[in-house]
Amino acid sequence: MSLFEHPEFDHHDEVVFCHDEESGLKAIIAVHDTTLGPSLGGTRLWNYGSSAEALTDVLRLSRGMTYKSAMAGLPLGGGKAVIIGDAKTIKSDKLFRAYGRFINSLGGKYITAEDVNIRTSDIDVVAQETQHVAGTADKAGDPSPHTALGTYLGLKAAAKHRLGSDDLNGVKIAVQGLGSVGYGFAKYCHDDGAELIVSDINEEALERAKNEFGATVVGLDEIYSVDADVYAPCALGATINDDTLKQLKCKIIAGSANNQLATPEHDKVVKDMGILYAPDYVINAGGVIHVCSEATNMSLEETEKRVRDIYNTLDKLFARAKDEDRPTGELADQMAREIIANAK
Repeated sequence: MSLFEHPEFDHHDEVVFCHDEESGLKAIIAVHDTTLGPSLGGTRLWNYGSSAEALTDVLRLSRGMTYKSAMAGLPLGGGKAVIIGDAKTIKSDKLFRAYGRFINSLGGKYITAEDVNIRTSDIDVVAQETQHVAGTADKAGDPSPHTALGTYLGLKAAAKHRLGSDDLNGVKIAVQGLGSVGYGFAKYCHDDGAELIVSDINEEALERAKNEFGATVVGLDEIYSVDADVYAPCALGATINDDTLKQLKCKIIAGSANNQLATPEHDKVVKDMGILYAPDYVINAGGVIHVCSEATNMSLEETEKRVRDIYNTLDKLFARAKDEDRPTGELADQMAREIIANAK
């Protein structure tokens, strides 16, 4: 199958396959759309089972970034990159500098930042070879706190529409993933009085959540079937699928993970089950808003305002979806495409 026949290819502007033998770099950069501005999206480092799996991921993620920036009202297009390999063994300054040279060759069409397994210190090394980065230590820094805040506020908007109040006191939330974003999100929910049920591969994070939040710890496969009001996917994508939907007992799906639905068809399935889904690229936009502050010199005050506006964006989306009796993800896609079309 060629790139152009790939089911996730969506008229992407450019897809670049990067290889540097000396450093061991194998990466794919996908620029989806630059109508609203240069494409911005983080770099993910993951030990994919195959290059085909990596390509599918980067194509989906880059499209999501286009829609994310559009719905957040940012002057940015959408792009994403993946580096293929084991984060525990392949990281090196040589690899990240080689990667930075590939980014620089795109002439500003793609701006990168942190994502899964990529830290601010890694981006600082990339920045030695290109200025087309955001989230560096001496400027915007780590975007995860704003991603966590936006996800928490988005959940409150969902609770308002599905549970009758945006007060999370006593609401049971199943949090899958306690990375930097997931943990910050869980803390906001705990401080609001929520009861937390958590799972993660990191035993230290689980113990910390148990001690600090009084969270109930369950196994990786148990998180789907727990009795909870909210399922909050805060790890990798595609956890809403044919198998897990049979287990979910929640009323709301709202979390920080990208590509939460395994297929677009699951959007309608979730709606028919009576579950209110907060489209992932709308609720988790706090990170891209944060790094946009560096890429476009947006003030901290404006950054904070835009992150808090995630609540209002989802509030309006949920109301319109109810009025039109439509799946929330389908409606969000339409709204994002309308924003881009109007710009063109």
